[in-house]
Amino acid sequence: MAVRAVRGAIQVDANERQQILDGTTELIEAVMGRNELTTDDLISVIFTATTDLDAEFPAYAARQLGFHDVPLLCTTEIPVPGSMPRVLRLMAHIESAKPRAELHHVYLRGAAALRRDLPQ
Repeated sequence: MAVRAVRGAIQVDANERQQILDGTTELIEAVMGRNELTTDDLISVIFTATTDLDAEFPAYAARQLGFHDVPLLCTTEIPVPGSMPRVLRLMAHIESAKPRAELHHVYLRGAAALRRDLPQ
């Protein structure tokens, strides 16, 4: 087993609590599903949000999905002028026997434009 990191991002429609929770849930489920992960595979997850998203902590959605003993951290993205608004990101540190090339980073909705080099 090796320590790996898997990334993901999603753009939500508005700075509303339910939008943040729903978007985070969709992102987590996609990352976990595409990489065939369970919470036992997780070491930790870092969530970031653009500065225009502050209606809820993305980590709260992870707790609702059962991430009870996984260390979680929320922080804000650097507010680079002209960057995409309303984006939630995650970086999950995992234990996996898969080589790095077999991991699937997930970019959903408008955030897919952030990584046109990756198959969605």
